[in-house]
Amino acid sequence: MHTQKEHRQRVKARFQEEGLDHFDPVHALELLLFYAIPQKDTKPAARALLDRFGSYAAVLEATAAELETVAGIGKHAAVFLNLIHAAGRYYQVQKAAEEKILNDVKKYGHYLQQRFYGTRRETVYLLCLDAKCKLLCCHMVGQGDVNSANIPIRRMVELALAANATSVVLAHNHPSGIAVPSREDVLTTRQLATALGAMDIILLDHIVAADDDFISMVQSGYYRPGECLR
Repeated sequence: MHTQKEHRQRVKARFQEEGLDHFDPVHALELLLFYAIPQKDTKPAARALLDRFGSYAAVLEATAAELETVAGIGKHAAVFLNLIHAAGRYYQVQKAAEEKILNDVKKYGHYLQQRFYGTRRETVYLLCLDAKCKLLCCHMVGQGDVNSANIPIRRMVELALAANATSVVLAHNHPSGIAVPSREDVLTTRQLATALGAMDIILLDHIVAADDDFISMVQSGYYRPGECLR
């Protein structure tokens, strides 16, 4: 009969040889939990997590408090699973940050989309660029529930001025998974464009992200830079 130590060694060796792609969700979670729950058999906890949340992705997106309601998952394991998800998002953001010149929709759209990786609340970011479209900074400026987010126009103008930005890109996500701007999104875009325009700062675009997709309000015809200044 194999010991738990031998079993863990076999699973780790399999990962080193094959990667994670050929693991089913139970074994993938079992492997992750090796590093949060020492010595014990982690497969029952992995199965319980999948039974509770329905999928591997949903497990990693759950809050620590939700995870701790599952048998076999204590605070340490819950924080560790949260860390896995947060580390993936952090990687995506840092990888996107390597692109310093964001001079077209594909570049700034990709950069901003990574900010929303795994985000369950509607969140707003402001991307500030110089005259050559070089990245100056990117600030989270608002956060709300799954249906709405507070978008503070005055604060965004102040941030753009403080960064000495020539242009900015507004971005927010739709946790519902539908990347279609609402009437409120279009109105906010025009209001921000007008406020920034008074300070000679251009609102280049408004990106709406959902899941692995995003749309540009400029490319989609919802907004044209400069239209609110005439």
